[in-house]
Amino acid sequence: MDVNSPAAPAKPRISVIGTGYLGTTHAVCMAELGYDVIGLDVDAAKLDLLRAGTVPFFEPGLPELLTKVQGGGRLRFTDSYAEIAQFADVHFVCVGTPQRKGELAADLQYVEAAFSSLAPHLDRKVLVVGKSTVPAGTAVRMEQLLASQAPCKDVELAWNPEFLREGFAVQDTLHPDRLVLGVRTEWAEQQLRAVFAPMIESGTPVVLTDFATAELVKVAANSFLATKISFINAMAEVCEATGADVTKLAEAIGHDARIGRRFLNAGLGFGGGCLPKDIRAFIARAQELGVDQAVSFLHEVDAINLRRRARVVDLGQELLDGSWTDRRVAVLGAAFKPDSDDIRDSPALDVAAAIGRRGANVLVYDPQALDNARQLYPDLQYAASAEDAVRDADLVMLLTEWREFRDMSPERIGTLVRRRNIVDGRNVLDPAQWRAAGWVYRALGRQ
Repeated sequence: MDVNSPAAPAKPRISVIGTGYLGTTHAVCMAELGYDVIGLDVDAAKLDLLRAGTVPFFEPGLPELLTKVQGGGRLRFTDSYAEIAQFADVHFVCVGTPQRKGELAADLQYVEAAFSSLAPHLDRKVLVVGKSTVPAGTAVRMEQLLASQAPCKDVELAWNPEFLREGFAVQDTLHPDRLVLGVRTEWAEQQLRAVFAPMIESGTPVVLTDFATAELVKVAANSFLATKISFINAMAEVCEATGADVTKLAEAIGHDARIGRRFLNAGLGFGGGCLPKDIRAFIARAQELGVDQAVSFLHEVDAINLRRRARVVDLGQELLDGSWTDRRVAVLGAAFKPDSDDIRDSPALDVAAAIGRRGANVLVYDPQALDNARQLYPDLQYAASAEDAVRDADLVMLLTEWREFRDMSPERIGTLVRRRNIVDGRNVLDPAQWRAAGWVYRALGRQ
């Protein structure tokens, strides 16, 4: 360790740049662990909500935790880079990296803006930590930016990828299954070990690595999960052609310890703000590096996923005697997954919009995502409850597997609809139970 470098304080003061899904969760959880934290955003409306104790998105457990840590005085919010530079020993950059419009590549404008805005205020040695999911090579560029723009020439960079699952973000932050620390120096490592001391002391594995590997971990993990999901959905296509049952197929192969059962649930496929854009950004970066053949299979992973949406539309049309025109259709689900209000690349809304364009009268219900859905899909109609959505429906389509949909009574729902037709787009219902109640039941990959 450099003898001139300041030692890591027992509890470094932390800033979190970006108060979106990742940043808000990280800031709140670090405060819950006893650290003094300041969150920064340039969105005044978002800051007002957070200061008032309101989380601007749905995540189980997070609102209660925000109220608790604000009451304890360990978390506050600002729009001032000068303020966080004076305050913090460790700065986490947690801004979004959406897919670039019209391209596969990630849009890094928010990452670059965060580093460019912070750097001129760094007049003492601190650690800046990237948590955003970025293409390999980004960390080196941000390191060069800090070196050229920060008044203190001893500012260091590290990369610490996030692995949050929506619906489980608090658990995943407070009790991660691993910590990946991309560092160049022992000093940077010690700073991060001080930040994550509670997790490390509880036994969380630490993987020390270089910048490039740390950048690749998240996209590699997401690409693997996407591949596993698309694999079982490809098998669902084969099952439909052969008369096999994909749920039993998944159960059987999932007992193989080399394969495992998780992420082998055939259905409408994945969406959200991570898997789709991450695999596409990975493809784009591989092309830039000249190793695109190594990840060419990801094109088919993406294509299989999108085909599932078209197949669900086909199943529904078959139940409606070949025509959507003027048929009343209840779509249950708008979020891309349950326990979330995130509608980014939502398969459910993609299907709802597709059948609406084909002439169906679509009524959508979701327990949490309706406000977001209305903003992005204003032409669709929305219901206040599942029962309102299904009333007088010719077809019910279960497209997001919220518990309240999984637990629906086929007898009760059957008294509300016009025709007992259901497409189980997530393979979460019991076909025998629904058929016994007089429903025509269809699902992906099973008869």
